[in-house]
Amino acid sequence: MSDFIREVEDEYRRDKAIEAWRRYQNWIIGLAIVIVVAAGGWRYWQSQQRAASEAAGARFESAIQLAREGKPQDAEQAFLDIARAGPPGYAVLSRFRAAAEIANRSRSEAVTIYDALSNDPGVSAVMQNVARLRSALLLVDTADDAEMKKRIEPLAAPTSAFRHSARELLGLAALKAGDYEAAGRWFDMIVSDPQAPQSLRERAGTLLGLVAAGPLK
Repeated sequence: MSDFIREVEDEYRRDKAIEAWRRYQNWIIGLAIVIVVAAGGWRYWQSQQRAASEAAGARFESAIQLAREGKPQDAEQAFLDIARAGPPGYAVLSRFRAAAEIANRSRSEAVTIYDALSNDPGVSAVMQNVARLRSALLLVDTADDAEMKKRIEPLAAPTSAFRHSARELLGLAALKAGDYEAAGRWFDMIVSDPQAPQSLRERAGTLLGLVAAGPLK
């Protein structure tokens, strides 16, 4: 009896499955096609992205080689071309390298590029801060103390990964402005920070000596 009941139940389930298939077969087939096409499209997109990244990488290496060969104008143009049409990662790196090449002939143009990078929401926070530091480095000889503070004082905070370089630039700006007290504070922060690079601590120590000596009479 139990075998008979199982057979009836199996037959019932088969009938229901056949009925469901007849009713929804077009939807099921359509969904299967969509899944196959989507998977294929995703693989194709990945392949295209990988090819574009590899091509941009090769172009980036060629641009670096031009810079090594002492061809700054050719390198500058090559980096700018990648920045305009390359994948996002290489585009950002190329903007940095283009600015570095341009700085050799025009600091103001390079600062403009770095400032654009530091305010670009598509650039990571870390790279934005790198751009801020690089623009400040180019401006330290010409910008006043207030301008330097506006640009990089937040990077001198105790928790900032860039605090050592920021403090040195701020100390140099204060020293140039004749604010020996502020300069001494910035340089002392570097000297007393055990995590500061040794070379930077030694340089800050030398600058502290200049601060202690006071203005030249």
